[in-house]
Amino acid sequence: MKAKIAGCLVAILILIGLGVVSGAFYTVKETEQVIITQFGETVGDPINPPNAEKSEAGLHFKIPFLWKVNKFDKLILEWDGDAEEMPTKEKTYIQVDTYGRWRIADPLAYFQNLRDERRAQSRLDDILGSETRNTIAKHQLIEVIRTTKGREPLKAEELVDADMTGSVGKLPEIRFGRSALEQEIFEKSSEKLAGLGIELLDVRFKRINYNESVQVQIFERMISERQQIAERFRSEGEGEAAKILGNMQKDLKEIQSTAYKEVQTIQGEADAKAAEIYTAAYNQNPEAAELYEFLRTMEVYGEVLGGDSTVILSTESDLFKYLKRAEPVAGAPEPKPAPVRPVAPAR
Repeated sequence: MKAKIAGCLVAILILIGLGVVSGAFYTVKETEQVIITQFGETVGDPINPPNAEKSEAGLHFKIPFLWKVNKFDKLILEWDGDAEEMPTKEKTYIQVDTYGRWRIADPLAYFQNLRDERRAQSRLDDILGSETRNTIAKHQLIEVIRTTKGREPLKAEELVDADMTGSVGKLPEIRFGRSALEQEIFEKSSEKLAGLGIELLDVRFKRINYNESVQVQIFERMISERQQIAERFRSEGEGEAAKILGNMQKDLKEIQSTAYKEVQTIQGEADAKAAEIYTAAYNQNPEAAELYEFLRTMEVYGEVLGGDSTVILSTESDLFKYLKRAEPVAGAPEPKPAPVRPVAPAR
């Protein structure tokens, strides 16, 4: 009986010893950092922190049942905020969805202020959300959605209102841009998170949308604005076409005037040359001169007496000279004198 009791005691002692031995050691991975606490108070320095000169991963000793091992991630952690509705400087309500990346840079301060990742995520929501709202409220919408700073538009026919809902005008200047706003949120949030043992690595806008209640109205205004721009382009195109056509007509008239002038010059020179030739022929032979005079008169007859023309000539006219020599055709009726109309007496 005593032997059985002794055996049970030995077994119990062995189990207690194994429990004590197993509780006296713990392992730390490369991706972990550890804080040892005793009754809620920290003991010693953090194990395997990010700023350690060399890795402290491996097997470590602790006092069983008194020391508690608190492990935290050493990796880069994710923060994904909820989409929140907030106003811009011109009171345009938009939904902004942000995300960020962070890590535990000071495990001791992190443990003393936050204890665990759930509370850390809650503090990130508060700080990053607050700084995002403050930054958006200080800037116009175009600063939030545009990333290029100091750029000049190709056309001045762009937007007047920074919320892209106004009439056509000059494109507003971008003084900051989306990246500058993200950097502003990052810097102000980093200052507040540093005291909590958190190092903020990055903050970005994931999505920016108009409020649903005004989205349809905004789209209608955007369509109207684009139609105004298109109408202006069409008007400018028609004006340019009219200008080109006017220049073309002007050039055409100048070309025609120059050509007419050249034609008249050439024709004048040709007439002068012909007259010179005719004069030389006339002076050279009287018979040739008479023939020339006869031919020219026949040409005039052909032009003047064509068709049913009636010509009244003086008997002293040069044109009548050859007609006087012509003999009447046999059988031709004699010309009748023109009827004389009585002149009405003056009243």
